Amino acid sequence: MRLSLSALALCIAAPALAQDPVDQGPPNAGFEPAFEGQTRAPALAETAVTVETFADGLEFPWGIAALPEGGYLVTEQPGTLVHVSEDGTVSEPISGVPEVDYRQQGGLLDVAVAEDFEESRRLWLSFSKLTEAGTHTAAVTATLSEDMSALEDVTEIFLQMPASPNPMHFGSRVQPEPGTGNVWITTGEHFSQAERLLAQDLETTYGKVVRVDGETGAAPEDNPFMGDAAINAIWSYGHRNVQGAAAHPETGALWTVEHGPRGGDEVNRPEPGANHGWPVISYGINYNGSDVGSGEAVREGMEQPVYYWDPVIAPGGAVFYEGDMFPDWQGDLLIGGLVAEALVRLEVDAETGRVTGEERVAEGIGRVRDVALAPDGAVMVIIDAEQGTIERISAE
Repeated sequence: MRLSLSALALCIAAPALAQDPVDQGPPNAGFEPAFEGQTRAPALAETAVTVETFADGLEFPWGIAALPEGGYLVTEQPGTLVHVSEDGTVSEPISGVPEVDYRQQGGLLDVAVAEDFEESRRLWLSFSKLTEAGTHTAAVTATLSEDMSALEDVTEIFLQMPASPNPMHFGSRVQPEPGTGNVWITTGEHFSQAERLLAQDLETTYGKVVRVDGETGAAPEDNPFMGDAAINAIWSYGHRNVQGAAAHPETGALWTVEHGPRGGDEVNRPEPGANHGWPVISYGINYNGSDVGSGEAVREGMEQPVYYWDPVIAPGGAVFYEGDMFPDWQGDLLIGGLVAEALVRLEVDAETGRVTGEERVAEGIGRVRDVALAPDGAVMVIIDAEQGTIERISAE
């Protein structure tokens, strides 16, 4: 067991003044937001939480999915999928996982389970796949054996095209679309100056959100670019590296969180056919200090993020809070922060969809790569490290 911070617990602090944002240092780019509350929303009063290590001995964990019967599935980036029981026991590796391209940012990445998992045993994995042509973001569906020891009927449903020489910016969250049997899969644009331009190219799946049938990989007929020159699976485009995705619990709408460069991490609500601007516009700057694309943050015909950070939090996975343990968090978006080393909570106005407040929960906990909800409403976060852990965040 491990409790965080000086008193081995996090305590309530005095609430910030309404106009004060979370203390995060000066911006890198310093663009003016397009609307009030688009960045540096008012800091919320700190929530009293206790942080305990739920499971350890994980090697660079990347994705976590809660199982309806209890316990969790966790991916480890070198290529291992494990089951973590309700008491924190980590299983032996589950067999049948596809071979992964474990280099730099690649490896075994996300895991997600179907709404009807109790009956279907269906799950999805995303990973980097090496072919003779290069490396790709890929996704498979499979069923998990009743004894949770093996994947069966493994079927590839997505392969990012074209292949890339660069094992960076794979994106790679898988988010089931409520009630449809479809899944959204997020991708990156592989980072290089030449490849980032492909985020605007509708002939590729670089820097895109794609939407496919969760069993076959076929593009649903109501996708926005069906029948055009575009790749039929594309849902939205102009993304940099989307590593967070969540479906809103009331509307079912997709929300995503993506990495910016120096500044410009974004929360988006990708609508079908929408262009989110990368690398033409951004609220960040290049790592060398030069302008991104046009040097603008706003351009007609390109979507604005719901929210952005400058400096960055380096976002991981995300989930909307639904639970009894933290009643004040209902409907809030919880995001893993790698650089922030915290669980980042955004208070979202249900009517406007705008962010009205921000909190950094359990600061100093480590590089939070993904987030899941426990049955009792506690928040489970995975810490991305060679000796990685699952940490349980509960009410104090």
